[in-house]
Amino acid sequence: MAPAQNPISSQHVAVIGAGAAGLVTARELRREGHTVVVFEREKQVGGLWIYSPKAESDPLSLDPTRSIVHSSVYESLRTNLPRECMGFTDFPFVPRFDDESRDSRRYPSHMEVLAYLQDFAREFNIEEMVRFETEVVRVEPVKGKWKVRSKTSGDISNDEIFDAVVVCNGHYTEPNIAHIPGIKLWPGKQIHSHNYRVPDPFENEVVVVIGNFASGADISRDIAKVAKEVHIAARASERDTYEKRPVPRNNLWVHSEIDSASEDGSIVFKNGKVIHADSIVYCTGYKYYFPFLDTNGYMSIDENRVEHLYKHVFPPALAPSLSFVGLPAMGIQFVMFEIQSKWVASVLSGRFTLPSQDKMMEDITTTYATLDALGIPKRYTHKLGKIQCEYLNWIAKKCDCPLVEHWRNQEIVRGYQRLVSHPETYRDEWDDDDLKEEAYKDFATKKLISFDPSYFLESSI
Repeated sequence: MAPAQNPISSQHVAVIGAGAAGLVTARELRREGHTVVVFEREKQVGGLWIYSPKAESDPLSLDPTRSIVHSSVYESLRTNLPRECMGFTDFPFVPRFDDESRDSRRYPSHMEVLAYLQDFAREFNIEEMVRFETEVVRVEPVKGKWKVRSKTSGDISNDEIFDAVVVCNGHYTEPNIAHIPGIKLWPGKQIHSHNYRVPDPFENEVVVVIGNFASGADISRDIAKVAKEVHIAARASERDTYEKRPVPRNNLWVHSEIDSASEDGSIVFKNGKVIHADSIVYCTGYKYYFPFLDTNGYMSIDENRVEHLYKHVFPPALAPSLSFVGLPAMGIQFVMFEIQSKWVASVLSGRFTLPSQDKMMEDITTTYATLDALGIPKRYTHKLGKIQCEYLNWIAKKCDCPLVEHWRNQEIVRGYQRLVSHPETYRDEWDDDDLKEEAYKDFATKKLISFDPSYFLESSI
């Protein structure tokens, strides 16, 4: 993708959401010379990292009339990756030892991530672009531009015209619920992890947690502190899996998937084990959901695949004036947001160009065919896994920005290996001090930190 020959142009751009993706997108758009309005329904920046003890009235979040709570953060949440690989490339997520209110751990709490995003917003004066307590209720194309209808907390509606819209509203609000044969007659309590906050409601209960990655591993161990028994149903496990896990109260088991549920309160696993449970917690992920977006039928979501998107960012027939930042699921989320938003900003300015609509559709068709040939279900289209750095470096080369650092990629790889092999201890015991040292030396070389790397390496925990 060569630089465009046209003069650089400035666009009037709407950004939907002021979480991590929206914040860095707003910064990159303004750096590229665009004017930006960020719409944020909450009272502050931070998106999914804003903790609220309040959960939705419907614990499964299926009732369309429920009042929606956008946070999915639970009280005990800590990051599942080291902080140095999480931060934006030019604003490292380093400990703030000078502030006792901050969490200096290498795997800090959700409150520390929120504080980091607030620091980022202040450092780059992003809040002046944000309209707080303003929800986008409709986005539609009008004569080559986009009409954005928003609504304030006081129910005042407003229509505005923008040259472009960047969707950064995240995808951790609309829960995905696994189907279990017989569940409609099962008498116990059911809740999705979106509405999980603290373990107290599960005291002395027998609890089944569906899902054993990230939130599933965390929440099952959190509940095990107070529950009588916790049983994890793990889809990735072999059919005969039945393992007891080392937790303080010796009350956690891992099974294969659930086979069925019955009205007598029993749960049957595919390994043949039967338990009588009080509650089920679904740690089964989320659905992509854009209720405000009207593309006259061009875009759709099929089995959680957002169709059709070139490189998970641009819908060919509507590009570049409509784009999405933050769709793929990967480890280095903030860096992905940054690289994708640099690409969007530079394409909107005309500094770089996209392939033709036909070429983009051809690429999408090839990608779908490859996934199909590999037996990868549609629902995993946006899960990039081991190819995440390859994907980000492809985009980085297209918009002439730095590639993902070696140490950052390796921290992701080795961090996930520890998560899988030592889920109880991986946040506090690690074996990659060499990568941590490389990261802080890199920050120092780029003059991104004001202290010698040893200050962080010797003090951090």
